[in-house]
Amino acid sequence: MAKPKKGNLVRVRLKSSESGYCYYTMKNKRNMPNKMEMMKYDPFVRKHVLFKESGKV
Repeated sequence: MAKPKKGNLVRVRLKSSESGYCYYTMKNKRNMPNKMEMMKYDPFVRKHVLFKESGKV
Protein backbone atom coordinates (compact mmCIF):
# COMPACT_ATOMS: atom_id res chain seq x y z
CA MET A 1 0.00 0.00 0.00
CA ALA A 2 1.34 3.44 -0.94
CA LYS A 3 2.16 6.01 1.71
CA PRO A 4 0.17 9.25 1.62
CA LYS A 5 2.10 12.29 0.42
CA LYS A 6 3.10 14.90 2.97
CA GLY A 7 1.89 18.16 1.54
CA ASN A 8 2.22 21.74 2.59
CA LEU A 9 -1.47 22.13 3.42
CA VAL A 10 -2.51 21.93 7.06
CA ARG A 11 -5.98 22.23 8.55
CA VAL A 12 -5.98 24.91 11.28
CA ARG A 13 -8.47 26.25 13.80
CA LEU A 14 -9.02 30.01 14.02
CA LYS A 15 -10.50 31.19 17.32
CA SER A 16 -12.40 34.43 17.79
CA SER A 17 -10.78 37.07 20.01
CA GLU A 18 -14.17 38.08 21.50
CA SER A 19 -16.12 34.83 21.84
CA GLY A 20 -15.47 31.10 21.86
CA TYR A 21 -16.48 30.64 18.22
CA CYS A 22 -14.02 28.64 16.09
CA TYR A 23 -13.54 28.67 12.34
CA TYR A 24 -11.68 25.89 10.49
CA THR A 25 -9.66 26.47 7.34
CA MET A 26 -6.61 25.26 5.42
CA LYS A 27 -3.26 27.03 5.27
CA ASN A 28 -0.12 26.48 3.24
CA LYS A 29 2.86 26.02 5.59
CA ARG A 30 5.35 27.18 2.96
CA ASN A 31 3.59 30.48 2.18
CA MET A 32 2.48 31.26 5.77
CA PRO A 33 5.02 29.85 8.26
CA ASN A 34 3.78 32.14 11.08
CA LYS A 35 0.48 31.99 12.94
CA MET A 36 -2.48 33.10 10.90
CA GLU A 37 -4.64 36.13 11.83
CA MET A 38 -7.60 37.45 9.88
CA MET A 39 -10.72 39.54 10.29
CA LYS A 40 -13.85 37.44 9.90
CA TYR A 41 -17.51 37.67 10.83
CA ASP A 42 -18.39 36.24 14.25
CA PRO A 43 -22.05 35.16 14.37
CA PHE A 44 -22.19 35.22 18.19
CA VAL A 45 -21.28 38.90 18.57
CA ARG A 46 -22.66 39.81 15.10
CA LYS A 47 -19.68 41.80 13.88
CA HIS A 48 -16.27 41.37 12.28
CA VAL A 49 -13.56 40.50 14.81
CA LEU A 50 -9.98 39.25 14.75
CA PHE A 51 -9.56 35.48 14.51
CA LYS A 52 -6.21 33.99 15.58
CA GLU A 53 -4.79 30.55 14.85
CA SER A 54 -5.09 28.34 17.92
CA GLY A 55 -3.61 25.09 16.61
CA LYS A 56 -3.79 22.21 14.18
CA VAL A 57 -6.82 20.00 13.93
